[in-house]
Amino acid sequence: VDATIRDGGLCNDFRFDDKFIKALYNANVKAGVDYMEFGYKASKEIFNEEDFGKWKFCNDADIRKIVGDNKTPLKIAVMADVGRTDFKKDIIAKKDSPIDLIRVATYINAIPAAVEMIEDAAKKGYETTINIMAVSKARTEDITAALETLGKTPVNAFYIVDSYGALYPEESRRLADLYCSIADKYGKSVGIHAHNNQQLAFANTIEAMTQGVSYLDATVDGMGRGAGNCALELLLGFLKNPKYQVAPILKIIEEYTHKFKAEGVKWGYDIPYLLTGQYNTHPRPAIQFVKEDRQDYYKFSNELYDIINS
Repeated sequence: VDATIRDGGLCNDFRFDDKFIKALYNANVKAGVDYMEFGYKASKEIFNEEDFGKWKFCNDADIRKIVGDNKTPLKIAVMADVGRTDFKKDIIAKKDSPIDLIRVATYINAIPAAVEMIEDAAKKGYETTINIMAVSKARTEDITAALETLGKTPVNAFYIVDSYGALYPEESRRLADLYCSIADKYGKSVGIHAHNNQQLAFANTIEAMTQGVSYLDATVDGMGRGAGNCALELLLGFLKNPKYQVAPILKIIEEYTHKFKAEGVKWGYDIPYLLTGQYNTHPRPAIQFVKEDRQDYYKFSNELYDIINS
C-alpha cells in the first residue's frame, strides 16, 4: 500500500501538484503496487480548504482527474479519521466513485464511532480497513476487546499502527500474532503502518509480514510525518516477487522527492524523532524542534522528559 500522498502530505500540508500525483500513480501501476492512498477525506467544516492542498479532502472529481476510470489492477484508497470526516455526506456510493478502499483511522477509545463508519462505507460498496493508531500506548486487553468487536463488522483488515515509531521487531511480532489470531477467527486480513523514529520501520514491517500480516504500508523515499515511514523502494526490493518492480519508484525519487527536500520539505530519521520514539510519545515536539532548526539535542531530551513526566 503506497501511503506517500497521505502520510507525506502531512509534511507539506498536501500541497502536491497534479503532475507529481499523476507521475506517482503511473509509477505505482508500473511497480505493481496494490493500493495507492490519495490522502484524507477530511471535513470541510473542521478544516479550512484554503489552509491545505486538495489531497487533504480527496474530492472524487479530483481523484478521477488523475486516474480516469482507473482501468488498472491498482486500487485507490483514502483515509477517513473518526471525528474528522463527514462520512455520511462526503463518502458517496462506490458505484459513483473512483475510490476502492476506505481506511478508517481511530484511537482505541473511539471504536464504536469507527464501527459506524466501517458499516456505512461497506454498505456503500467499499472495501474497508481499520487503522488503530498509537497502538504502542494501548493495553493488550483493550486491543483484544477492540479487535473482537471489529471482527463482527464487515471490515476487511485490521491495521497495526506504530504512530510513534516506538515498536521494536519483537513487539511487532507479538502484536502481529495477536492481530492475526483474531483476524483468522473472523476471516479478516491484517496490515501494518510503521514509522521510522528508531530506523525500524522496515524491520517492523517485514517482521510482521513473516507472521502473516499482508497489507504492508510504505512511502516513496520514506516520505511521511516526522521520521517518515517504511520506504517503498526497500520493501518492493525485499519482496523478491516478479509482480513488483523497484525501478519506477526510483524514478519518482530522482525526479520529485529529492526536489521536495531541496525546497525545504522535511521528513526522515533525526535525533529528536529518535527521542520521541524511545519515549513512546507523539512526535509533535520533535516536529517543532526540526522546524526551528535547533541542534541542542541534550536540552531537547530534558525538555521531552519534563513534558512526559509533568
